[in-house]
Amino acid sequence: MKYIILILIFFYPLNVFASSKEQIKNKLDETNNMSFKFIQKIGKKTEKGECIILYPKKILCKYEDIYEKILVSNGRSLVINSKKIKNYLNYKLKDTPLNLILDKKFLISKIDQLEVDQENDETFSFEIEHNDNLLNIFFDKKNYEIKGWTTTDIYQNRVETKLFNIKINMMIDEKLFRIQKYIN
Repeated sequence: MKYIILILIFFYPLNVFASSKEQIKNKLDETNNMSFKFIQKIGKKTEKGECIILYPKKILCKYEDIYEKILVSNGRSLVINSKKIKNYLNYKLKDTPLNLILDKKFLISKIDQLEVDQENDETFSFEIEHNDNLLNIFFDKKNYEIKGWTTTDIYQNRVETKLFNIKINMMIDEKLFRIQKYIN
């Protein structure tokens, strides 16, 4: 009897962890889109705003600043525009860390292969390295939703993004992600 109890105590945390990992993958798989507010830190600079993600690989973010910064991806290109810059910035999505974040099938397959990198009272964290991109992605321990990520931008700045007021699987018009609307 003592051996059975010891075996149960020894393996119980592994079963809980495996179950949490499966819950995270299931939650991602069930998520077709999401909207959220965010706080983003790049060095000492803090930005706020709201985003909509439509899987696969589409995102629209509007920043709360005097320059009305917009970030949008149609799945292939990533455009950043604001009143601060004369011409919009255009990148290939595949050359940015957002390419990984916006690909839920990729995230699910990587999470399946990885162990939790860090864990605290609120989140699980996975470290994903792919094609010279390093992504730390955080998931909520209670509802298994994405809570944020840490990446390095194209200028080698550390970018930490925290999500809140998350809503999933809403009605979203795909026309929102047409880049031409944001490059005038």
